[in-house]
Amino acid sequence: MNDTIAAISTSSGKGAISIIRLSGQESINIVNNIFKGKDLNKIPSHTINYGYIINGNEIIDEVLVSVMKAPKTYTTENIVEINCHGSIATTNKILELVLNQGARLAEPGEFTKRAFLNGRIDLTQSEAVIELLNSKSEKARKVAINTLTGSTTQKIREFREKLNDLIANISVNIDYPEYKDIEEITIDDINININKLLVDLEEIIKESKNHSIITEGINTVIIGRPNVGKSSILNK
Repeated sequence: MNDTIAAISTSSGKGAISIIRLSGQESINIVNNIFKGKDLNKIPSHTINYGYIINGNEIIDEVLVSVMKAPKTYTTENIVEINCHGSIATTNKILELVLNQGARLAEPGEFTKRAFLNGRIDLTQSEAVIELLNSKSEKARKVAINTLTGSTTQKIREFREKLNDLIANISVNIDYPEYKDIEEITIDDINININKLLVDLEEIIKESKNHSIITEGINTVIIGRPNVGKSSILNK
């Protein structure tokens, strides 16, 4: 986690724009060493800067460089994104220069892994990232983005808080019955609160099952004699 990672963040192949992303403490210095333009160490965070990527005296490409300083970034580390022209040769050359300056090629999913390990997102949200990337329908996209923005996590967090509050009240009543300023809790009160918690838990489980159906689909088998309409059902 102490090194700086780099990778091509856009799809491979010819395109209008390619993005090379770096994350780590030295990401700004690394790009600054191959950037002709403003001193990236002296500019404000979350700015886009025009200039050129150079290799010695050779200009490699005309670029826009986004600088985002820790901790308000996706990984909570310094992040730099180089927006270059989408030529495969140009993109690979810039990545090569970045690696030669001391960055390490990122493993698949390592930017999100760092965001998780640094506490930027939780496990549910990290899984939602790949689901969003793999979403093939509008419903799947909505489910993934809701999880990524923390709606599922918030429901689980609220459930835990209610459960912990109930446990705390029970413990206080058992351990310190002589205290007059605590809320007295009875078996009926406990049952009422537990039933409310069960409703919340059932709703969370229901949403989880629907989530799986939408993102993973349902395994089905269509069985029948020849020419009874199996293909028609499938096509429909």
